Amino acid sequence: MFTSDSRYANQPVCTITLPSGAQVSAVVPVLPNPVPIAGYAQQASQGRLDLVAAQYLNAPTGFWRLCDANNSVIAAALAARGLIGIPLGGAS
Repeated sequence: MFTSDSRYANQPVCTITLPSGAQVSAVVPVLPNPVPIAGYAQQASQGRLDLVAAQYLNAPTGFWRLCDANNSVIAAALAARGLIGIPLGGAS
């Protein structure tokens, strides 16, 4: 269902049956997993999180690693920050 580098790759999926008989599946949300910070990037000069992740993590879809490093459940919460913590081990 998800690529191997997705934060949801190994998350459980819950499926329920609605009264109409339709089945709906949802992934259990992932809580942030804070990691050590190597340094900071200025949000204003960097722009979108996928660009920040591409530059510092060598993984444009790794924006969720930025969320973890900044104790943020959703990426939009980082938009209000002037500085974004870059996780230790950044670029691979």
